[in-house]
Amino acid sequence: MAMAIPPLTLRRELLGAGWTSAEVQRLRQSGVLNPVRRGSYVRPLDPQPDTPEAQHLLLIRATLPHLAPGWVLSHASAAVVLGLPVWGQDLGRVHVTRDGSGGGRLTRGVHRHVSPLDEDQTTVVDGLRVTSPARTVTDVARTVSFEQAVVVADAALATLPLDPAALLAAQARSGLWRGAPQALRAIRFADGGARSPGESRSRVAMHRAGLPRPVLQYEIFSDAGGFVGCVDFAWPNLRTVGEFDGRIKYGRLLEPGRDPGDAVFAEKVREDAIRACDWRMTRWIWPDIDCFDPVATRLRQCFARTGC
Repeated sequence: MAMAIPPLTLRRELLGAGWTSAEVQRLRQSGVLNPVRRGSYVRPLDPQPDTPEAQHLLLIRATLPHLAPGWVLSHASAAVVLGLPVWGQDLGRVHVTRDGSGGGRLTRGVHRHVSPLDEDQTTVVDGLRVTSPARTVTDVARTVSFEQAVVVADAALATLPLDPAALLAAQARSGLWRGAPQALRAIRFADGGARSPGESRSRVAMHRAGLPRPVLQYEIFSDAGGFVGCVDFAWPNLRTVGEFDGRIKYGRLLEPGRDPGDAVFAEKVREDAIRACDWRMTRWIWPDIDCFDPVATRLRQCFARTGC
């Protein structure tokens, strides 16, 4: 895990080292210790987590010492540990699961799930026991929106040693659990060709708009056979490509010594080359995904120009 997590100080460790409850309270009141959750603290001078995922990982580390043995990180918490994007999900509670039946319990900082959990559905990442990638995706997809589930499932197929068959098998093991049908829908829709949450959300937006399913990461070549570029979305029969412009994309284009302006210019040259090969292009950014109708209209206009 690449996230920088500050070291934790546990209240029980301070008491065991001879500090009194009053002294620990004074450390909190003076700002020497900042609580992450009850009984777990960080020192404000240490580097602090600067992303929601890193903050959640810190919450995980602060919570686990206070749980009884047998609990396994699951759902969004397992997704964070596995490095999967959790766009739009609530990270205010740590999700854990143990083998059994009878539902679970929701408290202020922990969501305890109780369901059948076999040993082969768990793994260890950075010293943390979590549900396996396939089980994690299935659990997430059962409990969040279709769009949020697709973001996680796409990323799992793209970045983890996981294939669609393994996801379908994991979903089948969930039987008649609550949310199993919606999980199956998201897993069937998942595509490892999506390279970011923005691209996954774009796929969902296209689906809802009734657009044809695109080919992902499509390579375009000139008539002479030279490589022109790889695009996010393509409809080859309709000579149309779509590009989601997330800010991070330009960061990926940067080489040592180049600034963002260089990357933007290079992308403009690439777009001109694609258009010169008789492809029509439509671009969109994050805010466009929430209101996708104008983008869908532009894409349909591009489709219509083919005469097909």
